[in-house]
Amino acid sequence: MVVNASELPPEDYYDYIIVGGGTAGCPLAATLSQSFRVLVLERGGAGSENPNLMNQEGFLSNLLNAETEDSPAQAFISEEGVPNARGRVLGGSSAINAGFYSRAHRDFFLKSGLPWDLALVNRSYQWVEKEIVFRPNLKTWQSAVRDGLLEAGVTPYNGFTLDHAKGTKIGGSTFDTSGTRHTSADLLRHARSSNIKVAVHATVERLLLAGSTAIGALYRDQMGGHHHAFLREHGEVILSAGAIGSPQLLLLSGIGPRPYLSSWGIPVAHHLPYVGHFLYDNPRNGITILPSLPLDHSLIQVVGITDSGAYIEAASNVIPFTSPRHTTFVRSPLYLTVATIISKISGPLSAGFLRLASTDVDANPRVRFNYFINPLDLERCVNGTRKIAQILRSRALKDFKFSNWFGEPDFRFIGPALPLHQTDYTRMADFCRRTVSTIWHYHGGCVVGRVVDPTLKVIGVDSLRIVDGSVFSVSPGTNPQATLMMLGRYALCLSLFHCVFFSCLTINHRALILQVFWVEDYQRKERILILGSMFLFQIVNVTVDCQTCRKHQSFAFTFLFLLYMKRGCIFKFIRGSFLQ
Repeated sequence: MVVNASELPPEDYYDYIIVGGGTAGCPLAATLSQSFRVLVLERGGAGSENPNLMNQEGFLSNLLNAETEDSPAQAFISEEGVPNARGRVLGGSSAINAGFYSRAHRDFFLKSGLPWDLALVNRSYQWVEKEIVFRPNLKTWQSAVRDGLLEAGVTPYNGFTLDHAKGTKIGGSTFDTSGTRHTSADLLRHARSSNIKVAVHATVERLLLAGSTAIGALYRDQMGGHHHAFLREHGEVILSAGAIGSPQLLLLSGIGPRPYLSSWGIPVAHHLPYVGHFLYDNPRNGITILPSLPLDHSLIQVVGITDSGAYIEAASNVIPFTSPRHTTFVRSPLYLTVATIISKISGPLSAGFLRLASTDVDANPRVRFNYFINPLDLERCVNGTRKIAQILRSRALKDFKFSNWFGEPDFRFIGPALPLHQTDYTRMADFCRRTVSTIWHYHGGCVVGRVVDPTLKVIGVDSLRIVDGSVFSVSPGTNPQATLMMLGRYALCLSLFHCVFFSCLTINHRALILQVFWVEDYQRKERILILGSMFLFQIVNVTVDCQTCRKHQSFAFTFLFLLYMKRGCIFKFIRGSFLQ
């Protein structure tokens, strides 16, 4: 199933071509492969190529060593000077992140611009969770921060839950009890292997277009050889390259603002003025201390969801410190523990943009996030950093202090400490601006209503869809990976919602239709097809007086006919007559 791109033929045809085997792309591919021929094009390698990637201890080193061409993380720096990283490995950012898993805030479903069916959303979340989500075992630092949050008034205590809930909670983790990482790539085990090819080291240079219709993708393998992947009839290209990669590929393919593309000498295939705009990054601010006692390595497991627009999280890391060259000290590394408490703001409201730096797809585009340009974002940051100050003053954290020169207990900060006068808004706002960094939750650039429609189809371009975080104009709660993986599973629902016939069905009838694509047991799938056809007979009779549904009356009869005459035709029929 997973192959090096150099092993694939120079030309081939697929029902779906997914550009990006990342957080959303892998579950999307696994779902579609149940009924269609799917090609996934991932520019990075497989996670197994880098064993350090698959354990908690490798988290920092993978982000810090992101300069090489084959690293699983690709470093970039925003125009504000804030270092950041993109996933460049099968599994995408789910393979390089801190592993925290939490479902979206309910407001996200109201504000995203997408037609969510929450019952099917929950089923999609559950499909992900049974495979790669675990309950973490809290140790010293995470337990202390949990107690500090409760002392600081971030209540109630919600215990362990995957739901977004105001107060303090323990979230899920994609690291299991042995510390092994699980990623969205694990979900590919649910793919139908005979229907899917996952090509690693496959760099898509541009989309192939015929007028205003996507017909395939041009990609390059590790050896420099070029390949053409084309669509079969009624097929689609789906971009899942992330909030940096998807808008970049649209621009390089001639889809974007006409004057801007012309200034780069890129032939304009379709004028779409907002490609690369409305790009967001949730700013991170906080403190780092050297604790007075050794701590276990722990990534984010506890979160405080405040009512003032800030989320509080924590981590402890064991890092090597080596004495400088040309000293008399022994240069074997000394391992030190550092502990952090951070604040991430919700939203954000401040929006930036992405522009090309080169016509080379391997080069990072120029990115500006405009951190804190909206004053409400700055207010939320001040609220979050003040909450950190309250946690530092809590009894739960007193054991992590040293005695200072005057014999009084105090923290040893690594980097900037919080301002002493925390009631002074101006000083706290200045701290937010000076210490801003990223929590790697950037999103947008192809947002709903500007670049894609509510079914995630690119506006004005046929057979092209985007399924990743670039379509979001708001971050889904404390961490986006849960919702991105859910979206990969759920995206089929969005493609169906624009069909008038499907929109008339009850939730039970919708679920039956989706089982045709979701179920991996083919005997059970056949039973669902028969049962679904019986329901469709009933539905056609009920909705025959509905003028908008009248043209679909023959659907159930044709459905049954194909089922009994030639079962292999049924999926082609659905794709051609129902999904389009």
